[in-house]
Amino acid sequence: MPARSTRTPERFGLDRLATPIGIALLVTDSDGALRALDWDDYEPRMRELLRLHHGAVELVDRPAPAAMKTALSAYFEGDLGQLMRIDWRIAGTPFQQKVWTALATIPAGTTMSYGALAAKIEMPRAIRAVGHANGSNPISVVLPCHRLIGADGSLVKYGGGLERKRWLLRHEGVEV
Repeated sequence: MPARSTRTPERFGLDRLATPIGIALLVTDSDGALRALDWDDYEPRMRELLRLHHGAVELVDRPAPAAMKTALSAYFEGDLGQLMRIDWRIAGTPFQQKVWTALATIPAGTTMSYGALAAKIEMPRAIRAVGHANGSNPISVVLPCHRLIGADGSLVKYGGGLERKRWLLRHEGVEV
C-alpha cells in the first residue's frame, strides 16, 4: 500500500467577482497574490488545475485584495492596462511557467498564434506543447491565454468557452 502524504494542504482564499461574462472565481494566496482566475461554471476544472500545480489545496472563503478587484473591474469597464497592476504567482513545470510568463507580454488588442509564441520562447517546434501549457493556464484573463489564436486566425480552444474568448478579444478591440 502506498504511503499517504503527510503534507498539509496549501490554503488559498476564494472570492467571486461579477463581470459582464459571468462570475469570476479569484483564488489568492496568503500574500494576496492571484493564484487562479476562472469562471464559476468551470470551477471543477479550476480545482483540478490547482491540484495539479500545487498538490492538495484547501479553498476557504476570503476576500481578494480590494486593489485586485478594482483592477479587474476597471479592465472589464474598458481600462485594459489595469491587468498589469495585478500581483500573480504561478506554479507548474518550468516549461509551463515560461509559456505563461510569455502570455503576459502579449499586449491587449493583439493576438498571437501558438507557433509565434513557441518561436518567442525560442522553442519553435513546441507548438503543441505551447497549446497544452496554454490550456493549463490557471490565471485566465490576467495571463491572457485568450489572445492566442490558430495560425489561420481562427479562434481555437479557450478554457472558459469560445464565447467568452470572443467577448474578451472584442472587448480589447480585436475583430473576430
